Amino acid sequence: MNKAELINAMAAESGLSKVDSKKALEAFFSSVTKALSAGDKISLVGFGTFSVAERSARMGINPSTKKAIEIPAKKVAKFKPGAELTDAIK
Repeated sequence: MNKAELINAMAAESGLSKVDSKKALEAFFSSVTKALSAGDKISLVGFGTFSVAERSARMGINPSTKKAIEIPAKKVAKFKPGAELTDAIK
């Protein structure tokens, strides 16, 4: 499912127009992005938890040259599905 299909599904499920569904989805994306950028954790009971994890710097190997390279530290977004979501997709 892509973004347009998700907007259509949200509109059909909620009874909102496609324009309103698109605004709601974009507001959700924006809110999640701002919260994660600030280092916050977002818990949606029954759905899951969005969080930020820090990966430390490490040594790796460039596959084309086989030379050792240093991979810098970075922050990554993580999602852990909730129990209800996990049970629903079994």
